[in-house]
Amino acid sequence: MTVTNTEIEVRYAETDQMGVVHHATYLVWFEVGRTQFIKDLGFSYAQMEEDGVLAPVTDISISYKKPFRYGETARIKTWLEEYSGVRAIYGYAIYNESDELCITGYSTHVLVDKDSFKPLIMKKVLPEWHKAYTKAVKGKSKG
Repeated sequence: MTVTNTEIEVRYAETDQMGVVHHATYLVWFEVGRTQFIKDLGFSYAQMEEDGVLAPVTDISISYKKPFRYGETARIKTWLEEYSGVRAIYGYAIYNESDELCITGYSTHVLVDKDSFKPLIMKKVLPEWHKAYTKAVKGKSKG
């Protein structure tokens, strides 16, 4: 299983009136981790989109265990939980500087054609990605 670690320093603009990171910010951090995961596999999310393929979110879940505050550093662990050839589920765990688990979550994505939004099979449109995802997945691959 491939796991990517990405660090983010909490910015003041990400905090709310209570002085903690706003709950929606963690979804942005998931995206940062996912983009780095793809980069670590040797690919470019931007290039995929230029090639006419998108990967919209179809489902997302998040569990808040402990808040982050301005100035702290968050470490995002990202991995591929499941991969079916069309659908990918990414897992996330965000830790604080004391290595305490603060946030967990999953996001589900499907590949679609940029113009028609019709589902695509990764093996056909991105064969190198398919090979890498099959190798990197934590769960059972069906591709």
